[in-house]
Formats: sequence, C-alpha cells, structure tokens
Amino acid sequence: QVQLLESGGGLVQAGGSLTLSCEADGRYLRNSALGWFRQAPGKEREFVAAIDWSGINTNYADSVKGRFTISRERAKNSLSLQMNSLKPEDTAVYYCAAGSTTATMTSGEIGSWGQGTQVTVSS
Repeated sequence: QVQLLESGGGLVQAGGSLTLSCEADGRYLRNSALGWFRQAPGKEREFVAAIDWSGINTNYADSVKGRFTISRERAKNSLSLQMNSLKPEDTAVYYCAAGSTTATMTSGEIGSWGQGTQVTVSS
C-alpha cells in the first residue's frame, strides 16, 4: 500500500488561491495514477482531479475545471493541486489518493488514501 501525506491546507478568502501537496512513498508509485478527492461536511467524498503515471493525462471534475490544476513530479514522488478562484463551496477536507488509472480513480476505485487536509474558503 502506498503511503500518502498531504499538506498545504488552510483558510483563504473567496477568489484566492491555495496549493495542496502530497508526498508519496515512491516504491509503489511508478505505474500508479494519483489524484485528489474532497469531502464537505454532511456530504459524500467526491472526485476532484486525477493524473496518470506519466503526468501527461489528467481528469477533472466539472466543478473545478479551469480553476484547479493537478501536476506531479515523478522524480520527487510528489503531487500538487493548484487551486485558483476558490469559492466557499470548495470548503472540504481534501484527500490525496493513488489508484490504477485516471479512469478508475474517477469512478472511485482507490488503492490508498492520505489522511486529509482541511481547506476552508470564507465568503
């Protein structure tokens, strides 16, 4: 199982930006897709974005397209989520995740989860 550790959460005003990072145990990462999910209070966990093992192909939820950018550095075994134009509805605990492909991750098939990091967007 991949070990994942998120950082970078915090409090930001609406319209602001925040970058989340995820450090991963590299032993299992080379052929894994990575991604981000989020869970708001009282809601189910939902897909946000995913990136394939090469770092070339990405998927995004419609709610974040054009505002969020996912990227990975294979040499550093790290994953990032640049979040711009943040809205109060983006408030949630954000989870780093690892899976087989971006397609399977989008459908919720996850091999490993991080512990989560809180993002709060004030209006």
